[in-house]
Amino acid sequence: MRRLLFALFAIPFFLAPATSQPVEARGGVVVCVSPPAAAVGAAILKDGGNAVDAAVAVAFAQAVTWPEAGNIGGGGFMMIGPPGKEPTCIDYREMAPGAATEDMLAKGEVSHYSHKVAGVPGTVRGLEKAHKKFGKLPWKQLVMPAVKLAEDGFTVNEVLAKGLNNVLASKNTTNAEFRRVYGKSERWKAGDTLKLPDLGRTLRTIAEKGPAAFYTGEPAEQLAAEMKLGGGLIIKDDLANYRAHERSPIHATYRGYDVYGPPPPSSGGIGLAQMLNILENFDLKKHDRWSPEVNHLLIEAMKRAYLDRARHLGDPSFTDIPNHLTTKEYAKKLAAGIDLKKATPSESLAPDISLAPEGDSTTHFSIIDKDGLAVSNTYTLENSYGSRVVVRGAGYILNNEMSDFNPEPGVTTKSGQIGTKPNLIEPYKRMLSSMTPVLVYKDGKPVLITGSPGGRTIINTVLCVVVNVVDFGMPVQQAVDAPRLHHQWLPDAVKFEGLKDHADLVAKLKAMGHTVTGHRQGDAHTIWIDPKTGLITGAADKRIDGKAVRVP
Repeated sequence: MRRLLFALFAIPFFLAPATSQPVEARGGVVVCVSPPAAAVGAAILKDGGNAVDAAVAVAFAQAVTWPEAGNIGGGGFMMIGPPGKEPTCIDYREMAPGAATEDMLAKGEVSHYSHKVAGVPGTVRGLEKAHKKFGKLPWKQLVMPAVKLAEDGFTVNEVLAKGLNNVLASKNTTNAEFRRVYGKSERWKAGDTLKLPDLGRTLRTIAEKGPAAFYTGEPAEQLAAEMKLGGGLIIKDDLANYRAHERSPIHATYRGYDVYGPPPPSSGGIGLAQMLNILENFDLKKHDRWSPEVNHLLIEAMKRAYLDRARHLGDPSFTDIPNHLTTKEYAKKLAAGIDLKKATPSESLAPDISLAPEGDSTTHFSIIDKDGLAVSNTYTLENSYGSRVVVRGAGYILNNEMSDFNPEPGVTTKSGQIGTKPNLIEPYKRMLSSMTPVLVYKDGKPVLITGSPGGRTIINTVLCVVVNVVDFGMPVQQAVDAPRLHHQWLPDAVKFEGLKDHADLVAKLKAMGHTVTGHRQGDAHTIWIDPKTGLITGAADKRIDGKAVRVP
């Protein structure tokens, strides 16, 4: 069974997240979950690198310092906003190996913590593609800080120590190499040093021989050998044939702002655009942010967008995705179907679908440089510490992204497992994602950079941040700290962080027919750029860990 991040870190839903002090700057800001990686990114900016250079360095550094989700064995999406030009998206989502079959995960017979659920990693190719088009500094200079962290070691803080202790105590962590690399004769504690020499060696190969070495050199040989030993599916040809893609973002307008998000195989851009288009039909500002009117509308918009996610979205190379999903006209029809006084039962929205949760250990970082180049990047291993398999000799953790496909053809359940055709497993197909790195523009310039981990909750976390800023004018740190809610069509239930602080709202939502439970949601490291003054404000989300580092 998949494990939620709030369980991993033992953060009760009824505790408000610790707030972080925002930082202000004009020379650039880096915000991410890992303080050492944030420092690496800021150092790259100070050395004359741009935001894409810093993003490459942060991503590699987090493969060392945030092993729960930072990675070279996973994949993700990077939104890039060059000054004076339209934003673009680098899709480096993992793909199914050539030997994958449609029903390989049916009936739950394959463990989600095994070699067989690993997709072909995309991170290194994605970072390469972004750097080739937008980077300034030499590739090696960007990877070497991660090499140093891995080879020399770094200081473990309390959050990382808790995560390591929990994953090592889990019955799902059975891989001997994982336990050798991350294990310890006693429990991890803050102040300990973690050294990862095998990972350092792999990163040094990537730094000195280039990113292609990961896919065709010794690291590729090591991965293929690991797959053979562990019963996995990835072979050398799968690695050699992997490509990252540059794609046009999904573009929505919302109350005078331009919102850019990732296209399929991410569902994030379409889902966010659809919800914003629905909400634009209502005057949210005439109500309080914590009124039942506002939150009822958010929930009903979420239901309809997540239904269309299940019904239509998948890898665009394998699935025809309707053009109408992000139109204002379609959103008006959906908005007209919302009963303002009571909840719409989820099942009634989809009589055409006969009646698997998505892992939520992902991580997001936001960066902007002094010239206004903006980067919003979300990448993942799928579950916490991915498959919990370390490639022998190479030192990195494999993803378990194959579990993001719909596992059983035709089987959709009230509990949230989806069995619709667009996201069924096929060889070389990319699994549907909820990752939603977003750039929000005003008058042609970026004003908001945000995103989050959290599986299917991601799109709704981003929606909450955008609505908090655009509709209710919250300062960015307040917008990040505010409690979030989530509904994903099925199961027909609302998850809300504010059960204790907003008990009256919860009671009124229940009276409208909503089922409401508590949880901790997301980790939205965010940047705001004042459109009038250009002042940059970085807001770290302290629900897990994180730091915003400024460049004066």
